[in-house]
Amino acid sequence: MKKPQTASLAYLLLTLTALFWSGNVVIARAMQGAIPPMTLSFGRWVLACSVLAPFALRLSWRDRHLLWAQRWRVLALAVFGIAGYNSLLYTGVQYTTATNAALLNSFIPILTALFGALWFKQSMSVRQGIGMGLSFAGVLVIISHGEMARLLALDLNRGDVIVFNAMISWALYTLLLRGLDTRIDRLGLLGALTAVGSVLLLPFFLNEFLAGRTPVAGLATWATFAYVGTFPSVLAYLFYNYGVGQIGPAKAAAFVHLMPLFVAGLATLFLNEFLHFYHFFGMIAIFSGLYLSTYTKS
Repeated sequence: MKKPQTASLAYLLLTLTALFWSGNVVIARAMQGAIPPMTLSFGRWVLACSVLAPFALRLSWRDRHLLWAQRWRVLALAVFGIAGYNSLLYTGVQYTTATNAALLNSFIPILTALFGALWFKQSMSVRQGIGMGLSFAGVLVIISHGEMARLLALDLNRGDVIVFNAMISWALYTLLLRGLDTRIDRLGLLGALTAVGSVLLLPFFLNEFLAGRTPVAGLATWATFAYVGTFPSVLAYLFYNYGVGQIGPAKAAAFVHLMPLFVAGLATLFLNEFLHFYHFFGMIAIFSGLYLSTYTKS
C-alpha cells in the first residue's frame, strides 16, 4: 500500500501534468499568428532534447542495443508521438479554439481502445463498443458545432479535423509504447525520441523557413519556446511517469481529463473564448462513453 504522502504527491504532480499540457494548447493558440506550427514543433523538441541530453544521453547509449533491436518501433513512436501529434495539434489550433482542441483530446482513450481491438488484438466488449459510439457522437457534436447540416454537408471546421487526426496519432503512439521492451529506460527513451523527432521535423521547419514563414521576434516568442520545450515536454512527462509508478496507469490516465477544465479556464482568461451549448453536450457524451468503456465493478 502506498503511503498517503506518496499518493498525495502523485496526485499533485499529475494535476500539474494536466495543467502543463493544457498550457501547451492555450499558448499554441495564442501564438498562432506569431509562430508557424512546424517551427513551434521543431523548436519545442530541439529545446526539450537539449534539456534532456545531460540526463538521458548516458541512458540512451547504455540501452543502444535494445533501442536498435526495436528501431522500427522507436521510429514509429517518434513519428506519431513526437513529430506527428504535436505538429498536427499546433496546426489545428491555427483554425480552431483551444477549448475544442482540449475536448477532442478527451477522445484519446476511446480511440486507443478501438485501434487496440482492430489492429493489436485487444478484446472489446459490447459495453465498450456502445461507449465508443456515444463518445464519437460527442466528438461529432463538437466538430460540427452542434449543427447537423454541417455534418450532412461535410462542412466541418478544418482545425477540428486536424486536431482529431492528432488524437489518432497519439492513440497509435500509446499502443506502440505498450509493446516496447521494458528493459529500455524511459528517460533514455524520451531522449532518443526527442532526438529522432527533431530530425524528422527538420525538413518541415526548413520548408516553412524557406517559404518566408518565420517567427515574430520578441519576448513572447522566446517565452513560448521556453515553456513548450520544458514544462509540457520534459517536466510533464517525468511527473506522469512518477504518477503511473505510484498510483497505477488507470488512475494516472484519468488526470488527463482535467485538461478540458484547465483549458476552458485558461482560454477564458487569456483568449476570450467561451463555452457554447454544443461544448457541454459533446463533453457529456464523450465522458459518458468513456465511463461506459472503462468502468468495471470492484
